[in-house]
Amino acid sequence: MFQDAQPPPPAQLSDVVVSAARLPPAEAQAAFSVIRLGREDLDRSQRLDEALQEIPAVSLFRRTTSLAANPTTQGISLRAIAPSGAGRTLVLLDGVPINDPFGGWVIWSQASPESLDGLDVVRGAGSGPYGAGALTGTITLRERDGGAMLNASAAERGGARVAGSGTARIGAFALTASGLYETSGGYVPVRGAAAGAADTPLDLDARSAALRADAPLNTPLGDANLSLRAAAWEEDRGSGFAGARANASGHSLSATAARAPTDGGYGWRLQAWRIESDLANSSAAVAADRATTTPANDQFKTPATGWGLNAALRRRTADVMGGRLEWELGADARFNEGETNERFRYMAGAFTRGRQAGGETSVAGGYVDGSWSAGPWLVAGGARYDRWKNTSGFRYETDLATGAATLDETDPDRSGEVFSARLAARRAIGDGYAVRAAAYSGFRPATLNELHRPFRVGNDLTEANAALEPERLKGVEAGLAFDRGAVRWGATVFWNAIDDAIVNVTIGEGPATFPRAGFVPAGGVLRQRQNAGTIKAVGVEVDGAVEAGDRLTLRAAASWTDADIDGGSAAPQLTGLRPAQAPRWSATAGADWRATERLTLGVAARYESDRFEDDLNSRVLEAAVAVDARADWAVREGLGLWLAAENLLDANVQVAETGTGVESLGPPRTVMVGLTLSR
Repeated sequence: MFQDAQPPPPAQLSDVVVSAARLPPAEAQAAFSVIRLGREDLDRSQRLDEALQEIPAVSLFRRTTSLAANPTTQGISLRAIAPSGAGRTLVLLDGVPINDPFGGWVIWSQASPESLDGLDVVRGAGSGPYGAGALTGTITLRERDGGAMLNASAAERGGARVAGSGTARIGAFALTASGLYETSGGYVPVRGAAAGAADTPLDLDARSAALRADAPLNTPLGDANLSLRAAAWEEDRGSGFAGARANASGHSLSATAARAPTDGGYGWRLQAWRIESDLANSSAAVAADRATTTPANDQFKTPATGWGLNAALRRRTADVMGGRLEWELGADARFNEGETNERFRYMAGAFTRGRQAGGETSVAGGYVDGSWSAGPWLVAGGARYDRWKNTSGFRYETDLATGAATLDETDPDRSGEVFSARLAARRAIGDGYAVRAAAYSGFRPATLNELHRPFRVGNDLTEANAALEPERLKGVEAGLAFDRGAVRWGATVFWNAIDDAIVNVTIGEGPATFPRAGFVPAGGVLRQRQNAGTIKAVGVEVDGAVEAGDRLTLRAAASWTDADIDGGSAAPQLTGLRPAQAPRWSATAGADWRATERLTLGVAARYESDRFEDDLNSRVLEAAVAVDARADWAVREGLGLWLAAENLLDANVQVAETGTGVESLGPPRTVMVGLTLSR
């Protein structure tokens, strides 16, 4: 793991063997803040979001990982500027976005570590192609192209997991299949004296499968690759208290044709994709003594569809102003539609109200991106123009007994235009050192979930807001990197500002009855998603690795982010406060020691300073340290056994807090054992 990674050399197509249809990383990428995780990094983790936690300030909305997190909190964000349940980071799998079309979050089980060759994390707004949604950065995943791997394990509290990937080649054609099944009895998040009979385990049952067919393709523009991919996934999980569960499912189809550029020649990509997803999510009100729960909301169906296409043309030319020029022109479009179907207002043993709410969103744009390199210099930049639309918005509520409408709203159609750009320069200054500087802007349109779906967690209610404007980020940064021999390190200083930041703003406390939202119980609050002014952040990121001989590797990274809100006239009560779920400090450290030819021992630690649960900074989640350990034994070539302990010291990591001070904790110490097969 290291910063300012250089992209790999362009893939060379073969007349006989093909791989996934993709363009190689653009040369411009090396001028920005890039961290690359390879196979060895992914092999240490059971889940992709856990592998990403090796990078400080990269996290889901809450401290909980996808082992136990509700699907609606699995949005990923970078740099701890302002984490969000929808996520402020775009995640691409070989060019196809895997963010949910309704909520923007990521169902991480659809991309297991075993199915990937590696990934790049690009910190900073905008990403050339698919700039919309890349507010704090972009994560690009690369699916495996060959070989086979199987990982099977068992864990405490009824945990079992099997995941694998393999490629079969028939002449010039290739089929790559991957799959995952995981089950867990789960742990109870509220523990100790505060726990009651209503507190139940966060059990999990997850499965996914994908199949990709690769074939050579002859075109008038030269030989290329064609990839057709289909995938499906489903997760069913408990929410930590009786009467509350969540189920997320979906499937996707994509078709990609691509040709890698050669010196003096053209490369290109044509891609189309479609995702269908659904979410069922029930919630309950918890009694003060936590002995019982009362049903509060039954979101029994949330069908959503996303589809899109993109095209890119790339060329690399030598001897341009004494250097090499690479440029890319492209266009892309994304369309989403979906609705929530719910039952709510539980009275006299039954739900008495029904709700349907939803709409359509779209964003389409074009871009130019490129780089010029000569000797020690790399200069990169690009610009995008996008147009966004929110249409067909509605909210319809009925009395379930009579069928009479109690609320019938139609939201006005809204649209707008966004221009974004980025510019960076990198210079090698000798002896392994390089400096760089970058400036950028980007935007994220509100999701269907933020626009139209109200939700409830325990006794806290959050209202939707169909009038939300897109968030817009601008920023600058500078970095210094060193890479020579066995030592690598990098440091970055950045300043970012998010205008029209979408924040869950507290507007009332229970017990009380509010228009549209209804009754909020004692100890609960009512919030609404609002464009709450501007979030500004300054920060420092450092990371490095040392290979101490042939047997020992040390790595460490840290991030400090000072973020605060200027609520302006929209939310003046937030001015001067820190965004919810945004820690100032986070750090990771680890070591891998090859003790013998067969035995490898590893340890990793992650630290986070305190963070606030809520927008008013009234609920504090204390600082926490978690330590993991792992031992791998190579039985023979291609066969390994491993033993691991997560949260080895059994630390109490606070992940949530209610208005009455009841804390939810992360997983206790968990011991796992497994085997791996590979070739």
